[in-house]
Amino acid sequence: MGIKERKERHKEDLKIRILEAAKKLFVKEGYEATSIRKIAAEIEFSPTTIYLYYKDKTDIAYALHQEGFSLLRERLAALVYVDQPFERLKAMGRAYIQFALDHPDFYELMFIMKEPMKYLQAHHPEEEWPEGERIFDGLIKTVAACQDSGYFGGMDTNEVAMLSWSVVHGLCSLHITSHFKHIAEKCGSYALPAHEALLESVFQVYLRSIERLS
Repeated sequence: MGIKERKERHKEDLKIRILEAAKKLFVKEGYEATSIRKIAAEIEFSPTTIYLYYKDKTDIAYALHQEGFSLLRERLAALVYVDQPFERLKAMGRAYIQFALDHPDFYELMFIMKEPMKYLQAHHPEEEWPEGERIFDGLIKTVAACQDSGYFGGMDTNEVAMLSWSVVHGLCSLHITSHFKHIAEKCGSYALPAHEALLESVFQVYLRSIERLS
């Protein structure tokens, strides 16, 4: 490996360390309480070093947001091989929820925190939301395929896709913000941890509801 390659490797490794430290602090202390100085201290570098790679804290949040979407796309990409469109739609919903359960820190950055969108609006105002649009486009195509198979007759494709996303996102957000945890015990007894069982039960109700729209 030559000098140029070693420098590039060092640069990429340092960027990864910065993002890992920022994610850890965002989750532990909250976005507002996390400063560039704290991130720098976490990796034992000066704040000046952070600014060589990222403009500000929102730039770091947006980079983590992009990383999270890359992970989510990997999960959803595997589902293109599910031939039956409605089964694929159900699998997409389940994969989305499982992603939120496995990566609540990324999910919060991707879909709940405002800062990544603020960064996008400030620095790339010509772009709408490329990461979210790619995910939503896949959902629209799946809903359209469902309609070709006899589901959601007479309904607008985009509206059905948005409804599906809104329901599943709502479930994930309630789980991540601990709302499920506080109300699950009032909804009955479950074999699984109550909040996870409630999440699964409500998701099943949603699936049965949309299955009737054929």
